[in-house]
Amino acid sequence: MMMFVRRVCSTSLQSARAGAALFIGLLSAVALITVSPARANEKITYLFPAPPLLPAFGPIQLAKGKGYFSQAGLDVTYAVGRGGVDVAKEVGAGNVPIGGIVADAPIIVRQNGVPVKMVTVFGGKGFMQLVVRSDSGITKPSDLKGKTITVMSYQDTTFYALLGLLASAGLSKDDVDIQAAGPVGVWQMVATGKSVGMAGVPDWIPPLEAAGVSVKVLPTDEFFPHMAQAIAASDQVIKDRPDMVRAFVKAALHGMKDIMDDPAAAATDFVKFVPEWNGKEGQVKEAFEYYDKLVYPGQKVLGAIDPERLSKLQDFYLAKGIIQKKSPVDDLYTNQFVQ
Repeated sequence: MMMFVRRVCSTSLQSARAGAALFIGLLSAVALITVSPARANEKITYLFPAPPLLPAFGPIQLAKGKGYFSQAGLDVTYAVGRGGVDVAKEVGAGNVPIGGIVADAPIIVRQNGVPVKMVTVFGGKGFMQLVVRSDSGITKPSDLKGKTITVMSYQDTTFYALLGLLASAGLSKDDVDIQAAGPVGVWQMVATGKSVGMAGVPDWIPPLEAAGVSVKVLPTDEFFPHMAQAIAASDQVIKDRPDMVRAFVKAALHGMKDIMDDPAAAATDFVKFVPEWNGKEGQVKEAFEYYDKLVYPGQKVLGAIDPERLSKLQDFYLAKGIIQKKSPVDDLYTNQFVQ
């Protein structure tokens, strides 16, 4: 009987020891899981075509400031190029993985062998607006003949959009005096009367109005199939890093949707992330309202590129001599990241 008790006690002790060892092992495993560092977000550089403080870049700034990029596993830093065409070339050359353009940039650079595509577009309408002084007497593009008009730069795709706008009225760049004035001078020259108007974007309308200038906005896409801002990636990046591109696109479109849902709230958030606008929240709100009205509408799927519109735009650029040859439309864009 005593031997049986000893065996039972011995067995129980062994079981207890085994259980304790198992418990300690589980605790160690949990501890290892707890102290293991989280996987670092993927570091990428986004190339802007102009200074990133502009409200035009609200979707990107909101995506970063509100943590949408971080939630998508991305650590995004910024760099600044010299207009959308320059960005398309830098992206195509592999110098940066992703960047901001206007949607016609691939049309312009792909003909020269630059392997770049749009991976999303911020809206179904045109980015560039013809903004003229109300006292200029200009009511249509043909009225620009002989007048001075400003653009941000000759490398920016808004310049090419202006050429398309002029061509729709039978005019060339030689029929007007086009001045490249930079992202501030482009509207300041209009404010001071040195220019009758600008090939502008919604960002530059509120400062004009704040300066006491009454303006008239002629949406470009009423005259030819101009398109909105876009995100560009190279063929190689699309092939090798599709998860990164998809994550970036989804986060950026989240930022755009915030502006569409509530421009005022989005403006308040934007100013938190871009403090240069402190005290000018009203101008940011007005710019976002212009984007919501003039640029963002018209997409059945948020961010989707319309190949028919893109094809018409390329045909227009070819017919007017802005490009020398066409590229296959499928080489200019992909919608695989917005599905």
